[in-house]
Amino acid sequence: MNPSYSFDPAMDPGSDRLIRFPHLQQPQPLQLQQQQQQTRRPRGFAATAAASAATDPSSPSGSGAKGKREREKEKERTKLRERHRRAITSRMLAGLRQYGNFPLPARADMNDVLAALAREAGWTVEVDGTTYRQSPPLSQLANFPNRTIESPISSGNSLKSCPTRATSVLEDQQAGVMRIDESLSPASLDSVVMTAERHVKCGKYTSTTPINSAIECLDTDQLIQDVNSGEHEDVFTGTPYVPVYVKLTKGIVNSYCQLVDRDGAVTELSHIKSLNADGVVVDCWWGIVEAWNPQKYVWSGYRELFNLIREFDLKIQIALAFHEHLGCDGISMPVSLPPWILEIGKENQDIFFTDQGGMRNTECLTWGIDRERVLRGRTGIEVYFDFMRSLRNEFDDLFSEGHISAVEIGMGSSGELKYPSFPERMGWQYPGIGEFQCYDKYLQQNLRKAAKLRGHSFWARIPDNAGQYNSRPHETRFFCERGDYDSYYGRFFLHWYAQILMDHADNVLSLANHVFEDTRIIVKVPAIYWWYRTCSHAAELTAGYYNPTNQDGYSPVFEVLKKHSVTIKFVCSGLPILSQENDESLADPDGLSWQVLNSGWDRGLSVAGENAPSCYDREGYMRVIEMAKPRNDPDHHHFAFFVYKQPSPLDQRSFSDMDLVIKCMHGDLSSDLVAC
Repeated sequence: MNPSYSFDPAMDPGSDRLIRFPHLQQPQPLQLQQQQQQTRRPRGFAATAAASAATDPSSPSGSGAKGKREREKEKERTKLRERHRRAITSRMLAGLRQYGNFPLPARADMNDVLAALAREAGWTVEVDGTTYRQSPPLSQLANFPNRTIESPISSGNSLKSCPTRATSVLEDQQAGVMRIDESLSPASLDSVVMTAERHVKCGKYTSTTPINSAIECLDTDQLIQDVNSGEHEDVFTGTPYVPVYVKLTKGIVNSYCQLVDRDGAVTELSHIKSLNADGVVVDCWWGIVEAWNPQKYVWSGYRELFNLIREFDLKIQIALAFHEHLGCDGISMPVSLPPWILEIGKENQDIFFTDQGGMRNTECLTWGIDRERVLRGRTGIEVYFDFMRSLRNEFDDLFSEGHISAVEIGMGSSGELKYPSFPERMGWQYPGIGEFQCYDKYLQQNLRKAAKLRGHSFWARIPDNAGQYNSRPHETRFFCERGDYDSYYGRFFLHWYAQILMDHADNVLSLANHVFEDTRIIVKVPAIYWWYRTCSHAAELTAGYYNPTNQDGYSPVFEVLKKHSVTIKFVCSGLPILSQENDESLADPDGLSWQVLNSGWDRGLSVAGENAPSCYDREGYMRVIEMAKPRNDPDHHHFAFFVYKQPSPLDQRSFSDMDLVIKCMHGDLSSDLVAC
């Protein structure tokens, strides 16, 4: 054998091939070998460290302490730049959706935005990204009169703040040819001419109205109202009529199911009636009606209250509260779960939701006992069903006469369809990510069964690296960027965790539809908007909504609700988008609202709203009203009704704000009253 082709086989796994075929091996040139031995040029953080080492003679050539500090600083600067970029992108997407009616998907990226803007400007964008512009034929252009069209609005100014101004008519050397601003698309020419002709007929303008393609998405009547800022047309006149229900203050019925203050109730109902509200919402507490003995229901206080409401000719929405109320506002009294339930809980604490520290949350029953006969021979589902059936039988006359217009079914913490993952009694504070609430033995058994069916029994565990109640996503290995939440195990666990929530809703609503077959059924959906601009959406995950950036966690939930033809009631925060510098929680209330509302409307669900406790100012109310009746929605979606949740304590300002909301929702409030 030629010695030049011999080598040690242990050094090369493929050496047997070369021994058998020595002619396949070729000696490498000396120059190529020298190039391979050269060190690659450092990039990124390595380049920063290398530059700092080069400027400091005392630094070692390797990665020293100073180089490490520089890399850490560069990482932090990169994170800040990325967060700032995401905040700007979020505000841009929200504005395009709300004011420009751009059909952007919930997980839109910059390619979607560029394609939408290009199409709006008249360009053609193919699926593969090919973009080109089609010009109108000259024969079509010859039909237009000679004039110049300019944009009256400079970049960054709103429509209302810019007065209209007519452009001078210029003579063109070529007859029958129109001079066109390049910012206008061919598709917008017809709308420009039609709008100009309409203005001439109405006598609004004596010359051509200058219109930019950036405002073509506005309706013509709305455009006239906006540009004529001095005429103060009614900004809500002609908008859809949204019924308004006012939620009565808590504590109106005491723990013995007695009407506490009849005169106070009459005064409150008189104010509500004088403001032309459509009805009221009354909380019916399970802990009051079925307090002392199973299947012994006392409705006397609610009967007296409902008869009083009927005298004022107000509709009634009943909210069945299967949770407890702590009475933290200092006005309303606390309401616990039925005492006989708490007695069972002393012997079997696993009937309550449990966190990783073993603490039991007595706010509501765990969904793990929905089909377990641990409540004096009844399951959790049977307990809810018996309570609903008792309500329907007790107030059959009010249901038959139509005074009770809807029933809201409490589904979990605070009556909302969510896990109690943010309990303040256990030390949670905003904007903590919360904790998973599935450590009771019944949900543990369910998890083991699901893992076994999946074929991975070792997945029957709960993440041990998901942090505490007040942790931030980046402080945990589970919720951080590229964390375990997106691993095979993480996706399995989160899907199972969300499926438990959907199964509970499916089971309860199946029986609710059987009891209230001719009545609107409502399910309350929470607004978990903090950490929405992160990849994991950690706060939503612990609450049971599998909604990270690569998933749509609300669609499967709404499919279950659509199955039972319910109305979803979304809690509207009314909060603005905060800047990156002022928002450590990376919250996005507008982005979440847009996803939830459009997901419900796209599935044909009826959507309603309720103001959050944080929304008690004029600016917040106006944001909620804009959400209830989107101005530029081509499908004319709007809320089915709106629930006004009163602040505590009540004062004259509260009734003034209530008057504002009701008139706006009804569509009969002028811009003068809004500005005052």
